[in-house]
Amino acid sequence: MSQGPRSGLAAVSSALLAMSRHLEVRDVLKTIVASARELLDAQYAALGVPDDHGGFAQFVVDGVGEEQWKAIGPLPRQHGILAAMLQEARPQRLADVREDPRFEGWPSAHPEMSDFLGLPVRDGDEVLGALFLANKNCARPQGGCGFTEDDEELLAILAQHAAIALTNARLYERSRELTIAEERSRLAHELHDAVSQKLFSLRLTAQAATALVDRDPARAKGELQQVAALAAEAADELRAAVVELRPAALDEDGLVATLRTHIQVLDRAHAARVTFTSQGVRALPAAQEEALLRVAQEALHNALRHSGAQRVEVTLGKRGPGTVLRVTDDGGGFDPTTVRRAGRHLGLVSMRDRASGVGGTLTVESAPGKGTTIEMEAPGG
Repeated sequence: MSQGPRSGLAAVSSALLAMSRHLEVRDVLKTIVASARELLDAQYAALGVPDDHGGFAQFVVDGVGEEQWKAIGPLPRQHGILAAMLQEARPQRLADVREDPRFEGWPSAHPEMSDFLGLPVRDGDEVLGALFLANKNCARPQGGCGFTEDDEELLAILAQHAAIALTNARLYERSRELTIAEERSRLAHELHDAVSQKLFSLRLTAQAATALVDRDPARAKGELQQVAALAAEAADELRAAVVELRPAALDEDGLVATLRTHIQVLDRAHAARVTFTSQGVRALPAAQEEALLRVAQEALHNALRHSGAQRVEVTLGKRGPGTVLRVTDDGGGFDPTTVRRAGRHLGLVSMRDRASGVGGTLTVESAPGKGTTIEMEAPGG
């Protein structure tokens, strides 16, 4: 390593520590790619996790801007150099990837690549992914430079530890999925027992009210009031249990896609126009994503059910090191000074608890007749 043993070992150590810090698969993939690119001083780096259909379940890049990445188009397929890295247990180090017979051409928006170094990320006989770098950052007299044998050895070490980190992350996610499944099962049983009891009481009380309507209207009125109270309790218990269930879509698709789908459904189901825009937000830790989603759902429920809004706008964006969610409606609004009453009615206490629970903040701007804006800021993203 040209930087010398001390600085080289320190850089490797930093990269390995960075990989071991994350438990989410998406975070691990991004850290592996960023660490490899920085450690080997390359212009581009990528890591693809294959699926079972000739494509990639996940493909993470570093060094390519967001707009350029969108312009490149669909994810690559498993062919050419990428297929070689997935199928062969040896590095692929090329002076110019474009001159290799396996090079099949890339989309017009794809960045120009020349020198290339890649190898599979393996866990025993299982290939977890293909990791590659392109365009070594160094002086290029007459086009010379490229990746060296030392680079190849270093990337092999990094790939071994990347396999460990990725395997651990997958095990963690599977463990979490089992825990979530067990928790859902427990909540389902509790929900069934609690709501069944309430519904049974509701039926008996309603029958009693029916029998009393003619001969004792006053008592019948009392029984009907009890019916209303039991129905409210059942609804509260049902809502509390459902809120504790983390949406499966959030685990599979991430916050942005889940919010977009949820808002598209609301837009079709309600007379109000409901829109969503997102700018520059990347994956967040699971707790932050869930808190942001729940606050968005609560704020949307308030706007669509209680405010009389004709338009509701949801935005998700970056602010410094944090992520900001804004839900704005043009409805009736309310007086924030009556926070105790409004807080209970609109779920503001619950939203504030969710925000503070992930180290975030919640602010509410509203006035009678002037709509409402609820904003949550969470760290990360």
